[in-house]
Amino acid sequence: MNIKHLKYYITYETNPYKNLALEEYLLHNVSKDECILYLWQNEKTVVIGRNQNPWKECRIKELGEAGGRLVRRLSGGGAVYHDMGNLNFTFLMTKENYNVEKQLEVIIKAVNNLGIPAMKSGRNDITVEGRKFSGNAFYSVGDKCYHHGTILVDVDMPSLSKYLNVSKTKLISKGVDSVKSRVTNLNEYRPDLNIDRLRDELLIAFGKTYELDPIQIDDAQLPHDELMLGAEKFSSWEWNYGRKIEFSDSFERRFSWGDIDLQMVVEGGIVKDCRAYSDSLDTELFEELPKYLIGCTFTWEAIEEALTGIKVENDKRQIIDDIILLIREKI
Repeated sequence: MNIKHLKYYITYETNPYKNLALEEYLLHNVSKDECILYLWQNEKTVVIGRNQNPWKECRIKELGEAGGRLVRRLSGGGAVYHDMGNLNFTFLMTKENYNVEKQLEVIIKAVNNLGIPAMKSGRNDITVEGRKFSGNAFYSVGDKCYHHGTILVDVDMPSLSKYLNVSKTKLISKGVDSVKSRVTNLNEYRPDLNIDRLRDELLIAFGKTYELDPIQIDDAQLPHDELMLGAEKFSSWEWNYGRKIEFSDSFERRFSWGDIDLQMVVEGGIVKDCRAYSDSLDTELFEELPKYLIGCTFTWEAIEEALTGIKVENDKRQIIDDIILLIREKI
């Protein structure tokens, strides 16, 4: 690990499009010897994973009528609800300095210092007494990486349940019967806790974990015209919704690595169009899938041959094998 400088940026902007644009800017501009901690909040927002289907994950009409927004993030994983009772964090650095355990240690240490017994659970959650208060996701481009997540302090739980469509199969896989029974706010364990206090504790834990003094990024250093263009991208219909097709065939199932909804337009026995939706943390694979399937004969043998040709690392081969098995069963 070659981190010599810690930097942090706290924004009081609550527009999700602007906040995700700033996150992407920091990602592309983090230096080789630094780690940046970005702290941010969104007002009444559903944030979906890179490869998720917005119509399936969110009650879009109800959210819009309430003045809320939907936005697609760069990272994979599942949909989350943000309001002003939630604090988001992002750690940004180069790959050589990326260490999920150390980054999670900052969050856990800050929450433990508040007298709350937080601990890591599963693939990407932080829990207290078995209930989740922080979900995490990850993204990389070139040699730059980020790890971001939520921290529920005083989120409006009825709204969380109202705007998110969480599938029954996902809840069953988590061993619970509702979103409410699975998640918790930290103020249930410390009623006087607020977002400002949590921010302070995170910055203290950030410095102690990396044994360096964090330095604040100055607003004057940020290219506001470039950030405006980024916000336009994240607010665009094409980015957030522009993947819907009038499919003729659909393959859905939940696996240990996440869910998949593979939609195909089949005409004359040929796959003419395809979309792959998933809450898997692996973003690239699900963006590649349609490229291999479009033009295939709609038989399980042809589709299996196409999918087998995808070059993936060994730990991702199980995903391909599961999808092949699903299609073989359905066709």
